[in-house]
Amino acid sequence: MESALSGSAVPVKLIARQVPRLEGKVRAPGDKSVSHRALMFGALALGETVVSGLLEGEDVLCTAAALRAMGAQIVQEGPIWRVRGFGVGGGREPDGVLDLGNSGTSARLLSGILASHPFTSFMTGDGSLRRRPMQRVIEPLSRMGARFVSREGGRMPLGIVGTDEMIPIEYTLPVASAQVKSCILLAGLNTAGETTVIEPEATRDHTERMLRHFGAEVRVSDLEGRRGKRITVVGWPELKARDVVVPGDPSSAAFAVVAACIRPGSDVMVENVGLNPLRAGLYTTLQEMGANIVLENQREVGGEPVADLRVRGGGLKGMTVPPERAPTMIDEYPILAVAAACAEGTTHMLGLAELRAKESDRLSSVSAGLTANGVKHEMGPDFLIVNGVGGSPPGGGLVVTHLDHRIAMSFLVLGLATKEPVAVDDGSPIDTSFPGFAALMNGLGAKIGPA
Repeated sequence: MESALSGSAVPVKLIARQVPRLEGKVRAPGDKSVSHRALMFGALALGETVVSGLLEGEDVLCTAAALRAMGAQIVQEGPIWRVRGFGVGGGREPDGVLDLGNSGTSARLLSGILASHPFTSFMTGDGSLRRRPMQRVIEPLSRMGARFVSREGGRMPLGIVGTDEMIPIEYTLPVASAQVKSCILLAGLNTAGETTVIEPEATRDHTERMLRHFGAEVRVSDLEGRRGKRITVVGWPELKARDVVVPGDPSSAAFAVVAACIRPGSDVMVENVGLNPLRAGLYTTLQEMGANIVLENQREVGGEPVADLRVRGGGLKGMTVPPERAPTMIDEYPILAVAAACAEGTTHMLGLAELRAKESDRLSSVSAGLTANGVKHEMGPDFLIVNGVGGSPPGGGLVVTHLDHRIAMSFLVLGLATKEPVAVDDGSPIDTSFPGFAALMNGLGAKIGPA
């Protein structure tokens, strides 16, 4: 992976080859969204927070390093992570530049924390993160009283001149974004009064759930006659340390699940998958496409619904995915495109504008990858239509990942079904979210390795 400060690493070209079927049992790695927040809220709380099941990917490790630079004590003891926090508003000025690697979640959420402290801080990231827009958090945080210096278009490296005299605001999100919502709520913790975010479409609510878990007052209500939410946080709470058990990441589990779906005869169990209803849109969609997915051992872990997924392959049919489902599966459209390529008939994916502001322009990246592997499709400003072949697509292409871990993993999964192998130009970013991805998949019978 590239470090923004030290130059770029040598790309790791990977290739995936067709396999007849997949079988076995795997455990989903820890949820990345919950892992980031567990460390952040532990740092903002008083006392010691114990976190188990933390995703130890590079993105989350970047968050841990940034919080240590602000004064939090974070230590790993085997599978357990201990966080001794500095309290709301109690962070110290980092000595150096915060390098957040490839993590947009780290950059946007930490912006809210840093902006509400009375010091100047600087953050940067790898080539991919430096291309991602930060204006969507700069605008509301500036209204609250912070000041910023950035590259053109609000891009990193970013200088944040914070203040402990933030002004509470009521802010309507221009587009549904859990990261922007969370950034504003985190800034609101160290702001007198009540800070409110109005979201046009309900987005993942890990921040609201965890704020309550740590003792903050959070109010959530439906918008009258609309699908969105109104979320209010009351400032200056005394957050108290709480233990956090991180469920398995549904976005990471998606790769093994789809791989099993597109290889007839497969039988795979993916254990410990978080099924927060605001994150589980992919699984609803796959079931509507005819996937044989059974939820077993349903339970609640740390306030989040969790289950084991039993997946048997074959039988996918194209469908129209409603645009209002997009916020519940925005990270999963690349792997859904893979499922659609192997399904019978046409799959219409609508409401995808947010995909253009991810680690790469994911919509364009998916389209280019499909083209490279002979999959007929049509792309628009906010839609993707994939014509499935009802079996094995041609394959044989080299996919340019643009340092995007989900593009890399999605097209390696496609290669397990295509007639000819599929290669990706750089698989090194995969470790940002899914360390051991190739080994886990190969343990089910996949053939993924160096090209």
